[in-house]
Amino acid sequence: MTLLSAPPHVITVGARLLDDALRAQAAATTPVDWRPPLPGTAEALAEVLADPRRQAANERAVGRLVSARPYLVGVRRAAEVLPARTFLHAGPPITWERASGPMRGALIGAMLLEGHAADEHEAASRLAGGEIALAPCHAHAAVGPMAGVVSPSMWLLEVRDEEHGGTAYCSLNEGLGKVLRYGAYGPEVLDRLRWMDEVLGPVLAATLARTGPIDLRSMMAQALQMGDELHNRNRAATSLLLRELAPAVVESAPGQAAEVLRFINGNDHFFLNAGMAAGKVSTDAARDVPGSSLVVAMARNGTDFGVQVSGLGDRWFTGPAGVPDGLYLGAYGPDDANPDIGDSTITETSGLGGFAMAAAPAIVRFVGGEVPDAMAATRSMYEITLAEHPAYQIPALGFRGTPIGIDVTLVARTGLLPVVNTGIAGRIAGTGQVGAGLVRPPVEAFTNALLALANSDK
Repeated sequence: MTLLSAPPHVITVGARLLDDALRAQAAATTPVDWRPPLPGTAEALAEVLADPRRQAANERAVGRLVSARPYLVGVRRAAEVLPARTFLHAGPPITWERASGPMRGALIGAMLLEGHAADEHEAASRLAGGEIALAPCHAHAAVGPMAGVVSPSMWLLEVRDEEHGGTAYCSLNEGLGKVLRYGAYGPEVLDRLRWMDEVLGPVLAATLARTGPIDLRSMMAQALQMGDELHNRNRAATSLLLRELAPAVVESAPGQAAEVLRFINGNDHFFLNAGMAAGKVSTDAARDVPGSSLVVAMARNGTDFGVQVSGLGDRWFTGPAGVPDGLYLGAYGPDDANPDIGDSTITETSGLGGFAMAAAPAIVRFVGGEVPDAMAATRSMYEITLAEHPAYQIPALGFRGTPIGIDVTLVARTGLLPVVNTGIAGRIAGTGQVGAGLVRPPVEAFTNALLALANSDK
């Protein structure tokens, strides 16, 4: 009787069409933002949600993730940590036959750098013949931006988790444009890499020996306050690191200090690789918790996009990498773009990058969109994550912690996929960078991981 004698108040679920129609007739409504689970996941989702281990396992895994304390402790030659005649690459495992243009270009460049071939044709032939083993960076406690190729003569940043004891590595950043990680391998690329081998790496190794460990977590937290999101915008973080290193660079190598400092100062992305290693060592701390549905890695090799889940060991769950939607350099356009590539999605996996775009409104000038889009992207990621980072905070959201701890079950329940901002590599080997933009991972990677979780104890 009350329902018939008073004005109705309608709860609307799902599509906004009904809510908009009722409001147009001055009816009171309460919209509920509900979406059906991803297609084909209902049964597996029910099984995983019913797992009595899940809540405690996720609490443990995400607790380890947010409590990690990454410190930059040194710079080492890759030969010290790589198996003989092995090149590392970004993303899930891949063969030469399936490798994209930029991946092939970076591998050819590494062959030339190491003196394993006289020209690009010999390099391609030897790679096709399997003379050099290929392995994912993630399989060797490392990450690499874009193609992510690491060969023995390169130098690696070494980051240690002072809380949980893990170690992770990442190559030194070359800068933007025609660089190896974007698949370029011309003379200017190889000359720069040789200089990095002969000058930059040794100077930075001596510098870190003088400074001692550098607290990356504190530096990254400060950079977020200064407008970085620590994937495609690292200007503040690079400035902070340069300020920390500069006196020790001068003391360690007075004759080479000017060229080293000039190189770092001219490369706003120099910090990216340190931040990636910090993300890797933090997410690794959350690995191997039985029953956990926490994502501990997202990575792309230019062909496949893959994820790894804490409760499922080192298994990769993949789908086809998509082409980013963004802004292009010069005359380049979407037809020139390669599908998504790189390990730099470790930033999103650790609560930064696309998940922290609300902290970096200027990022839209680089990847496209408007400032409200950046704010909305961050807000939406709270729906698929388990926690807010206690140190990485966003001023524009009232210093709310960044969303961290992607949960496969939340992705399936909401249908929301992680937001990733990224550089865009040219699809033809040797082209280099052609733009930057946003990309969504393939649904298959998350549905396959959910199905594996559902079957993990059967």
